[in-house]
Amino acid sequence: MKKILSLLFHRVTVIALAILAQLAALVLMVGRFSNFFPQFYVFFTVLSVIVVIFIATGNHKSAYKIAWIIPIMLFPILGGLFYLMLGNPRTSQRMKRKMQQLRLHGDRSLASSAPILKDLAKVDQHAANQARYIQNYACYPVYKHSYSKFFPLGELAFESMLEELRRAKHYIFLEYFIIEEGIMWNQILDILVAKVQEGVDVRLIYDDVGCLFKLPHKYDQKLESMGIKTERFHPLTAKLTATLNYRDHRKFLIIDGHTGFTGGINLADEYINAYGKLGHWKDSAFLIKGEPVWSLTVMFLTMWEYVRGETDNLGDFRPKEFPPTPLEPGYIQPFGDNPLDGEAVSETVYLNLINRARRYVYINTPYLILDNEVLTALSAAAKSGVDVRIVTPHIPDKPIVHAVTRSYYPILLQSGVRIYEYSPGFMHSKAIVADDEVAVVGSINLDYRSLYLAFENGVWLWQTPSVLQIRDDILDTLRVCEEITLKKMADPSALRRLRWSVLRLLAPLF
Repeated sequence: MKKILSLLFHRVTVIALAILAQLAALVLMVGRFSNFFPQFYVFFTVLSVIVVIFIATGNHKSAYKIAWIIPIMLFPILGGLFYLMLGNPRTSQRMKRKMQQLRLHGDRSLASSAPILKDLAKVDQHAANQARYIQNYACYPVYKHSYSKFFPLGELAFESMLEELRRAKHYIFLEYFIIEEGIMWNQILDILVAKVQEGVDVRLIYDDVGCLFKLPHKYDQKLESMGIKTERFHPLTAKLTATLNYRDHRKFLIIDGHTGFTGGINLADEYINAYGKLGHWKDSAFLIKGEPVWSLTVMFLTMWEYVRGETDNLGDFRPKEFPPTPLEPGYIQPFGDNPLDGEAVSETVYLNLINRARRYVYINTPYLILDNEVLTALSAAAKSGVDVRIVTPHIPDKPIVHAVTRSYYPILLQSGVRIYEYSPGFMHSKAIVADDEVAVVGSINLDYRSLYLAFENGVWLWQTPSVLQIRDDILDTLRVCEEITLKKMADPSALRRLRWSVLRLLAPLF
């Protein structure tokens, strides 16, 4: 009975009932004006046709256009209206203007990397071009001779995270898609509370939808009462708006502007295998020390101003000096990506890496939901003799999404791409590496939501020791994976092929 009552009064239930009430009111209104139904039908049909023309001539990806056009044409009365409420990016112009202003604010605190780019161009022009693109369109510079370390499992990173948190003297910033009470978060929280009492500025951003069933209602207020400044990203409301589509999928832990963690792990027990949710949880984290952490800090403070509405003097947070760390070879460039600037930075970085690979491309990803550009790039690379290997989960967290992932297997396998499923459990690591030279790690999945609808972050690496750490981890992972072949998949039935086709058609809406 307690569980039933908890479910009934859960805010998701309340919001769902509120939305149903709005829909019921709309039906009653239509019923009240039933004598004018022909006029209603003509009006909404014309509206849907106009919306379809708008979508077809817009700048969206072709797959995204098709995914919306078909349901709108099948349901012309409500399809166009539904797109205007949820699918139309123009409904977020205010958000876009605000984000652009904040990005300009952040840009002023970042030094130009022109001398480093010039130095990099002498070594490798393609690498310099990629770094220049990230600086010009994501607005974050490239750094040289900084320390980085790749953790092949969340539990290995966790101990380092606790150690670094205990050393914090000035501020701790956290930004995560998922936080859940348990072994991992409770140990972190104990340190955060202690640090607040020492006068450390502790701030947290978590995604409201990501934590919907993970944290109690008003948990942000509880944290605020402990002295931890807390914001929920785009709180879930009963109002149907495009804002619901935009989620904060980034993952940051920043200490004093000189030490930062990112990668695939969130702050919940499955990410450190303290809870066997889906078998063994294969994830990764990435540690950066030194100047590149300032880019992570600016990303966080920009987002903080966006959600909190408070303006900070960013210069107050810049470290006066960076603690001594090993000066490693190579280049590091943290970057952010957001769905409001019209530039698919993450996808472009991935495409450049794939298209320029000469010997191999290895990828870890929990989801494989590809648009035509990425699908073509992977297939073309494999057909050209590049060793392309992709590792996906064997045990899914979302069955429908996993079915969409598997629907891409046949065309990739026919092109020569080698696909592996992580047999011990769930693959959640997000990493791509090529030719022992270049890699990208961070929060970015190979799916539409990450590439076009979420706030994400990544780290571009060129000839750092961590590039080889990522390569070695993927090669080690392959040893416990099952390789998927066309023979193993067998000849799918007509019903399965139809299901795959429909899922891939609607994939951009997931």
